[in-house]
Amino acid sequence: MPRTWSPPFPLDLGAVLGPLRRGPADLAFRAGDGVWLAANTPVGPGTLHVRRAAGVVEADAWGDGAEWLLDGLPALLGAEDDDSAFECHHPLIAEARRRSPGIRLGRTGRVWDSLLPAILEQKVTSTEAFRSYRELCRRFGTPAPGVTGMCVPPTPRAILGVTDWEWHRAGVDGGRRRALIAAAQVAHRLERAAELGGEAGRDLLRKVPGVGVWTAAEVAQRAWGDPDAVSFGDFHLAGLVGWALTGGPLDDDGMADVLSPYVPQRHRAVRYVLASGFRKPRFGPRFAPRDYRAM
Repeated sequence: MPRTWSPPFPLDLGAVLGPLRRGPADLAFRAGDGVWLAANTPVGPGTLHVRRAAGVVEADAWGDGAEWLLDGLPALLGAEDDDSAFECHHPLIAEARRRSPGIRLGRTGRVWDSLLPAILEQKVTSTEAFRSYRELCRRFGTPAPGVTGMCVPPTPRAILGVTDWEWHRAGVDGGRRRALIAAAQVAHRLERAAELGGEAGRDLLRKVPGVGVWTAAEVAQRAWGDPDAVSFGDFHLAGLVGWALTGGPLDDDGMADVLSPYVPQRHRAVRYVLASGFRKPRFGPRFAPRDYRAM
């Protein structure tokens, strides 16, 4: 049965749900007529279709997880996000906030569905990571209920059943493979991170071998809308934030200093930097992706 919800704040559906998309060919995310999401939930797989209509949000869902997804719709779209204490300390952030009032930090409430692609994105190009994620979804996920051409991401049990040859075929190297297996073995415990939230939730994720600051932050941003989870260790982020806010490059330590006035909402500040459309200068060749399937 369709569900409607009237957000009591400006809402940019694409900006809120866009971070859940892992590449242009993501089999668990589709944009067009609204946004389609295929997900694992505590009660089984489900598909959610969200769209704007006449000032309200309309949603339909299918599968065993349909009711769970519909119940979580407000939180997914940022209803639990509190930005009232956020202060802009830089003109670029202030202007981005003014121009993009519909940006909210949503929460999926699902740790595993964010952790799987985040581990795949460790220390490789986006092209490599997105290719591996699509291959794993296609081969080891399940067809998304209620829609054709989409897949629910592989469950922890499915990941534990992937053979060495199939990891190789998906282009996943040994380090990321070991991290995924370690995470899958304790995935049921890791879901508690979304309940803990904040630094405590990130610390729980980091107990898994191979899950560091960057990976935990990427999960926290999506699973519980953590406003302070900065992706330290990102190949591009410190440079972008540095050029945008100081006019020059920064490393992670420098980015931490520049963002310190925004604690405990540093990730929100970064979101506004990204939303501003600022582009840092380019000085060198692009990093060439590797194909582990050919090794």
